[in-house]
Amino acid sequence: MLNFIIWFIIIALFVLSFVGLLYPIIPSVIVIWIGFLLYHFIINSGELNLVFWIIMAVFTVILIGADIIANSYFVKKYGGSKWGERGAAVAVLVGSFIIPPFGILIVPFVTVFIIEMIQRRTVQKALRASFGSLIGFLGGTLAKIVIQFVMIIWFFIVIWF
Repeated sequence: MLNFIIWFIIIALFVLSFVGLLYPIIPSVIVIWIGFLLYHFIINSGELNLVFWIIMAVFTVILIGADIIANSYFVKKYGGSKWGERGAAVAVLVGSFIIPPFGILIVPFVTVFIIEMIQRRTVQKALRASFGSLIGFLGGTLAKIVIQFVMIIWFFIVIWF
């Protein structure tokens, strides 16, 4: 019975990690790791070997970097300023609380636009940078979906085969 409950919690944590993509207040990668650790410490401590843990650590670093790199890259690529990049990062978190889940798209877009206008950019340049923040968020989220999916699938491959 305990194994069933732990498995239920592990699966729920894996699902919750994807919810964290829409609500960044939920730390997706930590939620996945809690699932791995529950399995390791409660169900079977011998199955997840050192290679698994090293690979998951590498994926974790990539996962964390995906958001930061994608957002910075696209805001820069579309002509945004450093302040626009920083504003977009903060606005993603704030936006997750304002009209969820759409706030994580709308709030950064508007924030970058306002920041760029304050810096005396043209409306066209401010809109372009705002669009860059949107593309950056979507690109980072897509990368995170793929990486989280790979992490979870790898976990099941290791324990089943």
